[in-house]
Amino acid sequence: MEVKHGLGYQNYEDLMCNHIFYIDKTDFIKEWWDYADKVTLVTRPRRFGKTLNMSTVECFFSVQYEGRSDLFEGRKVWEDETLRGLQGTYPVIFLNFAGVKAQEMKTAMKSMIACTFKKFEYIMKSSLFQDDDREYYASVKKEMTDETAVTAISMLSMYLEKYYHKKVIILLDEYDTPMQEAWIYGYWEEAAAFLRSFFVNTFKTNDSMERGLITGITRISKESIFSGLNHLEVVTTTSDKYAASFGFTEEEVFGALDAAGLGAHKEGVRKWYDGFTFGTCTNIYNPWSIICFIGKRGAYAAYWANTSSNELVGSLIQTGNAEVKKIVEELLDGKSFVTPMDEQIVFQQLNGSTNAVWSLLLASGYLKIVGREPFGEDRTEYAKYTLALTNREVWFMLRNMVKDWFGKDDVPVYYNEFINALLHDNVRRMNTFMNKVALHTFSYFDTGNKPSEETHPERFYHGFVLGMIVNLSDRYQVTSNRESGYGRYDVMIEPFDKNEKAFIFEFKVLDTDDDERTLEDTVANALAQIEEKRYETALIARGFAPGNIRKYGFGFQGQRCLIGESVSMPGN
Repeated sequence: MEVKHGLGYQNYEDLMCNHIFYIDKTDFIKEWWDYADKVTLVTRPRRFGKTLNMSTVECFFSVQYEGRSDLFEGRKVWEDETLRGLQGTYPVIFLNFAGVKAQEMKTAMKSMIACTFKKFEYIMKSSLFQDDDREYYASVKKEMTDETAVTAISMLSMYLEKYYHKKVIILLDEYDTPMQEAWIYGYWEEAAAFLRSFFVNTFKTNDSMERGLITGITRISKESIFSGLNHLEVVTTTSDKYAASFGFTEEEVFGALDAAGLGAHKEGVRKWYDGFTFGTCTNIYNPWSIICFIGKRGAYAAYWANTSSNELVGSLIQTGNAEVKKIVEELLDGKSFVTPMDEQIVFQQLNGSTNAVWSLLLASGYLKIVGREPFGEDRTEYAKYTLALTNREVWFMLRNMVKDWFGKDDVPVYYNEFINALLHDNVRRMNTFMNKVALHTFSYFDTGNKPSEETHPERFYHGFVLGMIVNLSDRYQVTSNRESGYGRYDVMIEPFDKNEKAFIFEFKVLDTDDDERTLEDTVANALAQIEEKRYETALIARGFAPGNIRKYGFGFQGQRCLIGESVSMPGN
């Protein structure tokens, strides 16, 4: 029978019944069951098979699938005789928070809980239950109170145990979606309080629960929403548990390529979609991208970028401090960086801690671990990780994310006009359009007016440099000084063709402590710094003629900008 490479299937039964391409991950069921942890949280990037694995667990254990051995015969899990006897024998509650977004969080959660109750309403016809049980059951609807909502799943567990004479398995997929949305839209505290109560009632004090399995992208700190869940087993991307159960191994990918007649693309696929590491298991591939690639008969593209919102990641990089933007510059340039890191995501720290940002990007799949230094002897410090962009697909995603910052309103026109003026040595027009770019984009990068302010303008400058990197990358190598402070650093724009013009920028914020009274003073000091430090020496050494090197000083005061050229430069 022909296997179809269909997209969008997250239900195991649908995959099997429609003969959709599937790589057998059912041994996850045995592994999870044998570990016997009371409540397990598994974090993986989006589109790595979390929902499908949860559906597989439901199909295997749920009484709703009693007698459906046909779904698992020939699969890895069916090799275990003991587990075979458990198929279709447990009441299973499957919750998915994927749709719990934005400020209607409570309404969405209540609606989801009400639908779950509707699914099992047949049990209330049993003589096991009294009229007050039926009255409570009917009260669980989308208009229910917060107090009813946070205890409802615990109550449903009790009813199901009473009906089936067996404790329940509770599955919760994408548990952290509401928290990410809450942080983006500014109602974190309210959401955290509600979810904390929900988790305690559902997974801690629920005596009718046999096992709990939770999946998500991030490991949110226990203090945030898992307070008191001391029995929670947390499995992150650095853990060895279930390492090969989410995502495709290289052996699985190459086998699928051979079967589809695309075996000649193995190296290209490795470059584009490999790079994920879970625990000690390396060479893990993004399943979504692989299925798209096979379905498109070998067309390379950043498929993963279009799967769901990247709003949180984009916001953190866009509004991040100068250090965040500098490192993003290095990442786009193919470099790695070293940072201490705690895998627990504390959302309240995302605005002030660069380490928290990198933790989120690692959990989200944008970064991969290429090296690790152990904890200090007293284990008071976090381990240090060497991180890099995961693969070429992620590089394109990040590049396009930066491009989007310059895609608002009239910014693309102004930005392109600035670049055009730069390439044609037109300083007057450079000034005109740079001021328009700055006016429209400063707010995006959270700038200040003085170099000493906490939100100093380096955020904008590095954001501007990032824009240059992604917009000129086909013809130029763009680098910035890694030792900047308070907005003072040089930018070098080096063409791949050494017969073309190269450029040196020095950015400087007007600083009255440096005897600067006007932007003209600031520009003069910026140009003097270029000459004093002989920035052009490196370009000359690499074969550029002095007459093809352009030097510009940029002076900034708030949203105002003045650009001046080196007096040694040929006139316009």
